[in-house]
Amino acid sequence: MCFSTPKPPPIPPAIPQPTEQDQAVVDAMDRERRKRAAQAGMASTLLTGGQGLTAPAPTQQKTLLGQ
Repeated sequence: MCFSTPKPPPIPPAIPQPTEQDQAVVDAMDRERRKRAAQAGMASTLLTGGQGLTAPAPTQQKTLLGQ
């Protein structure tokens, strides 16, 4: 009886990453990144809508025994 497992096939060589990019591509990526950052802007910090909070504030005091 043979309990050894078959050897896996060899791993293909890795594809080398490009080292240089065209300046037009770099500029376009930079413009797109700045455009997305400007779109987020202050909107990412807003927690309410234009009408503000619409639910009433919880101002009722708790009474004896947490009721």
